[in-house]
Amino acid sequence: MSQEEIRRKVVVLGSGPAGLTAAIYASRAQLDPIVVEGPQPGGQLTITTDVENYPGFAEGIMGPQLMEEFRGQAERFGTEFLQTWIDKIDFSERPFTLYGKASEDSEDYTHIIKADTLIISTGASAKWLGIPGEQPVPEGLGGNGVSACATCDGFFFRDVPVVVIGGGDTAMEEAQFLTRFASKVTVIHRRDEFRASKIMQDRTLSNEKIEVLWNTEVKEILGSQEEGVTGVKIYNNQTNEESELETKGVFVAIGHKPNTELFEGVLEMDDVGYIHTEGHTTKTNVEGVFASGDAQDSYYRQAVTAAGTGCMAAIDAERFLVEHEDEVEEQKTATNW
Repeated sequence: MSQEEIRRKVVVLGSGPAGLTAAIYASRAQLDPIVVEGPQPGGQLTITTDVENYPGFAEGIMGPQLMEEFRGQAERFGTEFLQTWIDKIDFSERPFTLYGKASEDSEDYTHIIKADTLIISTGASAKWLGIPGEQPVPEGLGGNGVSACATCDGFFFRDVPVVVIGGGDTAMEEAQFLTRFASKVTVIHRRDEFRASKIMQDRTLSNEKIEVLWNTEVKEILGSQEEGVTGVKIYNNQTNEESELETKGVFVAIGHKPNTELFEGVLEMDDVGYIHTEGHTTKTNVEGVFASGDAQDSYYRQAVTAAGTGCMAAIDAERFLVEHEDEVEEQKTATNW
């Protein structure tokens, strides 16, 4: 199988809001970036329906359409896109070497990419329950009443009952936020006590609009493409009793996992896997490597904040290249690039 060799001043891993914003800024700075698209081009917004909290769209916009706008803008300034599965990166020297395959299951490398700087925008994935009805549309009701982000989607559930699944701080925050819109919020937790911090528990349990179902698990999300979510099938793991609970929205709040396994052992991360960045920058512990978006942000996890850190990463990469211009040119001469 033929193998393509590529070298770029800026290589962006990931094509969500952070990655595409980084590409827009890098291409406008004439840094000739290439965006390596992962298994989900466009990121989590491609499985989101209405987006009403991204500035500039007074009437809202569909998630996939918003990402098409991002991509089109990056392409207009000359960004190149590459579909390849990166499963190995050599960080030992610059330029960094990325090894890409046609798919996760392929054995042969089809792309060898040399990167003078690397911007990591691989995002994070919501943890899901793996139950019927949870999958993204059209297979399930994901994006049509099922969500993993109350801040993103809570507005759509005015004056209707919703459920939040989980027992940590994230679930407590989601439940309290949703009380601004929903007529009632039911927190469903599989144990008889929360693992959230004491202050978050107290706020949840004292809120009159929140009811808690203890020792309860959701077995299935009910509804249709036409109606959206209509209810959940629940199971009490102490009494073995099954029942159905009417609801119009299901918020799964059992955590997120950053897509950073590829960088373990090289880049500094927290216990969950979010990449550490230096101060108010996107710099990692490896010179020339920058992290943006949900791969390094465990707190906000919004499209607009991801885009902001993508901008920061491109500016940080540009400044790094200016500071190391002589070194980069020497490397190109030495390697005949």
